[in-house]
Amino acid sequence: MAIFRQYIAPLIAVLIFLVSLIAVSARIFLPQDMAAPAPIEVLDQNAEIPVQTPVAELEDEVADLPLTLETLIKGLPTDLEVNTPL
Repeated sequence: MAIFRQYIAPLIAVLIFLVSLIAVSARIFLPQDMAAPAPIEVLDQNAEIPVQTPVAELEDEVADLPLTLETLIKGLPTDLEVNTPL
């Protein structure tokens, strides 16, 4: 076990470091257009934003959830008494 800890584990760590160093350094040898960062798309400032339905209207349309999950997602009903069991 000492041989693994002293020789093999550090060798594996150094090999992983060297492989990652070679992978990162390979960008030097790529064609010039591939080595550049990805172009940034110009956003259209006059684009129309889709109208979203208010959250209050979607409250009852979450999904057909089991009763236990419905309580977790929607919260406790406001008309529920404190001592009433779920």
